Amino acid sequence: MQGHGDHEQDAAVSETGPATRPAAAPRHAWFPEPADWLRGLVICVIAGVFMAFTGAFGSAQISLGGRLLYWIPVMVAGGAIGSLIARPVFNSHYFSTRPWLAVLLVTSLLTPPLTVIVWAASNLAWGQSWNPVHIVNAILPVFIVSVVMTAINYMADRRPRETHAAPEGSAPPKFLARIPMKLRGAALYAVEAEDHYLRIHTDRGSDLILMRLSDAVSELEGIEGAQTHRSWWVAKDAVADVNRGDGRATLILKDGARAPVSRTFARILRAEGWY
Repeated sequence: MQGHGDHEQDAAVSETGPATRPAAAPRHAWFPEPADWLRGLVICVIAGVFMAFTGAFGSAQISLGGRLLYWIPVMVAGGAIGSLIARPVFNSHYFSTRPWLAVLLVTSLLTPPLTVIVWAASNLAWGQSWNPVHIVNAILPVFIVSVVMTAINYMADRRPRETHAAPEGSAPPKFLARIPMKLRGAALYAVEAEDHYLRIHTDRGSDLILMRLSDAVSELEGIEGAQTHRSWWVAKDAVADVNRGDGRATLILKDGARAPVSRTFARILRAEGWY
């Protein structure tokens, strides 16, 4: 038998709409979108040109044309491999709140294969001997460049943390059990960070609980929504209107609350039909 609290939680889930739509992983979870591939390619080409013009890592003795033919393909190859490694890491729940730990993990996974590629490319381009010992000498430079490039691509490709509707019959999102009793059963509109507290916005008003937003977003899986700003998570069904001005967007919720949209996330949310 369900208790009174269970019925209230089910009501909260149904009112926010998650039980009517199947869960779906975001399209970018494993493979980049074409626009993301293009942006990553441009970053790698620019980095390759920079490395060529500066004669990085002892390549200055080669002609500029030779350096361009060496560095651009190497940087593009590293970017392609790094993108495939980085996607599942950065989109995991654990690393989504630990980005710099994710950068180090991606770099550690990327360095071995990229070191071999650099070693082989150097032998082909500069006529070096195919001595496997030279691979060891390339590890540190490759690691340093990989850290920088992974961090740059992460900053350029930051995405909002999204939550997704659960299949019908699924257990209610864990977060609903944390809602104060006076708001139990209300439609959840948004969660806003205020210092060490979270303000819960619902169709019956708002209240505060002690919790971090990053932890709350993890427990909101099961409701269609997204983190629109570093201090806001918003349920998609709660958006009534949008106000755009000065290059910024603000979501107007059904209760009148105004949730800012970070410029970092604006393009992605707009492409996903939020406004």
